[in-house]
Amino acid sequence: MVSYFFDTYALYEVIEGNPSYRVFEEVGMLLTKLNLMELYYGLLNSYNKEIADKYYDFYSDFAVEIKDEEIKEAMVFKATNKKRNLSYADCIGYIIAKNRCVKFLTGDKEFESLPNVEFVK
Repeated sequence: MVSYFFDTYALYEVIEGNPSYRVFEEVGMLLTKLNLMELYYGLLNSYNKEIADKYYDFYSDFAVEIKDEEIKEAMVFKATNKKRNLSYADCIGYIIAKNRCVKFLTGDKEFESLPNVEFVK
């Protein structure tokens, strides 16, 4: 099965039913607790606690542990790409995707031209 690292943007698009993301409903999924944190906060603000809890609980099964070396590598990546407006969570996700040989799935324009990115709007 093909797998992708879903950034928070991608998770939102799946939840919102974006047709461009339907092809990713049947793939392996990786994410981190940082993505769950961002998702939970966003869903609390857009919907309510019940919806936020529902999606947090569902997606938590796909969360992978962040290794210390991945944090360091992600911060080097962030520092190297200072001119891009990259979040800490996205930098960590991007490095995890690279290290685990899966594509980083996002619609964030800051990642559009980077290698190993599946950019979908």
